[in-house]
Amino acid sequence: MDRLTSMAVFVRVVEKGSFTAVADELGLSTTMVANHVRALEQQLGARLLDRTTRRHSLTEIGSAYAERCRDVLSSVQAADQVAEALRAVPQGTLRVTAPVTWGAYRLMPVIGAYMAAHPGVQVELSLNDRVTDLHEEGFDVAIRSGPLQEDSLIARPLAPARMHAVASPAYLEAHGTPREPADLAEHACLGFMAWGRHHQWRFRRGERTVEVPVRGPLVCNNGQALLSAALCGVGVVVQADVLLEPSLRAGHLVRLLPEWELPQRQVHIVRRPEVRPTAKLRTFVDFVVEKLG
Repeated sequence: MDRLTSMAVFVRVVEKGSFTAVADELGLSTTMVANHVRALEQQLGARLLDRTTRRHSLTEIGSAYAERCRDVLSSVQAADQVAEALRAVPQGTLRVTAPVTWGAYRLMPVIGAYMAAHPGVQVELSLNDRVTDLHEEGFDVAIRSGPLQEDSLIARPLAPARMHAVASPAYLEAHGTPREPADLAEHACLGFMAWGRHHQWRFRRGERTVEVPVRGPLVCNNGQALLSAALCGVGVVVQADVLLEPSLRAGHLVRLLPEWELPQRQVHIVRRPEVRPTAKLRTFVDFVVEKLG
C-alpha cells in the first residue's frame, strides 16, 4: 500500500477513534481502513493500536509515530502548495535555448517584454545553432528552426523565417544588379559552410522555379560574418530576414530580385510534454506565440 496514504488513514483513526467513522469519511470499507493500519504495523514491526471490541487506544510507539505522521503529512501538504503556487503564478528561473541569430535579434526583445510583465521570472537564455536535448540539458523551452525531428515534444508554430538575397550598393555599382536569378551565375555569391561549397539557391515566382548554382570566393559558418562580408561589398548573400532587416532599413544593403521568393524556414517553439506545465512555462510560450506567431 502507499505509505503516505496509510499514514493519513492512521492519523484520521487516531483523531476520530473509530475505523467505521474514518471509513465513512474517506469512502473506504472498514476492512480497508484496518488494512492500512496493519500495513504500517507490519512495516514498522510494532503495534500502533491496542484493539478491543469497543475501542482502540494508541500504544506508546503508536503515539510517537502518530506525531511524526502529522509532521510528514504537513510537509507533504506544504510541498504541494509550493508546486501549486509555481503553477499558478509565474516565478522562478526559466531556461530557454534558441538559434544564435534568431535568438539575439528576434527573441531577445520579446524576452525583455515578458520579464517586464512577469518580474518574478528570471530567464537563462542559451544561444547556439545545434539541436539541444531539452531533457538531458535541462531546458524548459526551445526555439527550433527547420523541420521538427522529435515527436515527443509539444510544438507550436511561429512565423517562418523568410530568406532574401542581398548585396551592398557599392557591390552593385561595381558589378551590376541582377535582373533574373540566372544572372547570379556571374556574381560573387557568398555561401554558408554548412551547405557545402557546391549548392544552389532556389528561387520561385508563381509556378516557375529556378535553381542557381552558388559560386563565390567565400564560404563561412556564421551568418553574422557573411552579413559583414556583404556589407563590405564582397558579394551577394542569402540570409534570413531577422538578420538582414536593420541593414535593409538603413540602406546599407539592397534586396535583390524582390519579385522572386526563396524557400521559407519553419520556426517552432517547443517544450517537454508536461501534463501541468508551470505558470512561467505556460505564460512564456503563450507570450512568444502572441508576439512572434
